[in-house]
Amino acid sequence: MKKYLLLIPFFLAAACVSQRGVDSESITIRTSPRNPERAIEFTFLKGEAFNHPSFAIWTEDLEGNYIETLYVTSYVSRGKFAHGEIEPGRWKNESGEVRRPATLPYWSHKRGIRAPDGLFIPSPETAVPDALTSATPLSNFTLHTATSYSGDKKFRILLEINQAWDSNRYWNNNKFPGNNNYFGSLQPALVYAVTVDPAEKGKEYHLNPIGHSHPTGDNGELFTDLTTLTTAKDIAWKIIVRLKNYN
Repeated sequence: MKKYLLLIPFFLAAACVSQRGVDSESITIRTSPRNPERAIEFTFLKGEAFNHPSFAIWTEDLEGNYIETLYVTSYVSRGKFAHGEIEPGRWKNESGEVRRPATLPYWSHKRGIRAPDGLFIPSPETAVPDALTSATPLSNFTLHTATSYSGDKKFRILLEINQAWDSNRYWNNNKFPGNNNYFGSLQPALVYAVTVDPAEKGKEYHLNPIGHSHPTGDNGELFTDLTTLTTAKDIAWKIIVRLKNYN
């Protein structure tokens, strides 16, 4: 009887691992920032709520000053999505330009490049270079990239992630009536970060959530209260980064 009691937790644990997606298919992405000095390996393991999210990865110094973008999903990178907008709140069944400032406002304000319409979210005129983008990963992925930062001081690596139309009891269509920027997002983008030490190559760091972005994308403020977010916290399960020797 004792043997069966020992086996049950094992199978439960195995089921949890499978649900989390650790053993599911993973893809490899490579980006090529300008003037690379230090290689970075970035591993993203999806969570149970993962469903075609948009995200950006970038670096900052310890004072919060933006250094550079390492990766951003292609739709966000140029402001063209799979379903273009006919008018606010109406979509067409073909790709086209869409202005969605609530998608990744913390990163886009940090990047600090205004589009012709005054928004910081990229447009075709202010697109992120193709060398830093790829199609949105549909599952787990490993990103091989590099940073131009060559100093010996510690710096931060951040990720902002958002999933369209991700509602809950707190973030729903009644919260900001008539605001089309908010309606496309609902739960705001979640921001993860970790501080890394250039002297510790190969060490495994885990990014953790530090706050959420403005729900309508009106500014680049970070809000540290995450108690109202639910499924947004389950888009990612683990986010791991390692500094590598640059070849």
